[in-house]
Amino acid sequence: MSRVIKAQLVKYSRLAHERGLTAAFGGNLSIRKGNLVFIKATGAVMDDMTREQVAVIDMSGRQLSGVRPSSEYRLHLAVYRNRPDVKAIAHLHPPYSIAASTLVSGELPIITPEAEIYLKRIPVVPFRPAGTQELADIVAEAVLQSDAIIMERHGIVTVGRTLREAFYKAELVEESARLWYLTERE
Repeated sequence: MSRVIKAQLVKYSRLAHERGLTAAFGGNLSIRKGNLVFIKATGAVMDDMTREQVAVIDMSGRQLSGVRPSSEYRLHLAVYRNRPDVKAIAHLHPPYSIAASTLVSGELPIITPEAEIYLKRIPVVPFRPAGTQELADIVAEAVLQSDAIIMERHGIVTVGRTLREAFYKAELVEESARLWYLTERE
């Protein structure tokens, strides 16, 4: 089972980089299976991620693998604790979403029917330092009302029952941000 989960994380990590949803060391994906969380290792680059760069932790944050989890593991754990229905998380750094986060407060306007159906709303949460419990808490609170969150000057978090679902919600957030940005900038 863990081989399949790790392969999914590698596949969608590379796809996120390929589609411009993150760059360099940014972003991380995770999958929850029971009390275990499989997450990108700290320092791994999504573009050339391997199964060996997937860390495994338990729901208390204890490292169970030979590689350390992403510094954002607190955020992932907090979301999983607040939303038992969530089995996968995409935390990415897409450029239009980050740009929009500096211009929009409250919520990003929904433009397309697809975004309205699958996301319903896209709140923008205030800036909190990366990797902190503060950030984890504010995001975990926001996902009680939405499956897609934009973090001011940082990126996005989307959730789903599968990594595929979380990933495609992330694409919809970035499309929404890009369309909003283009219509506002004309």
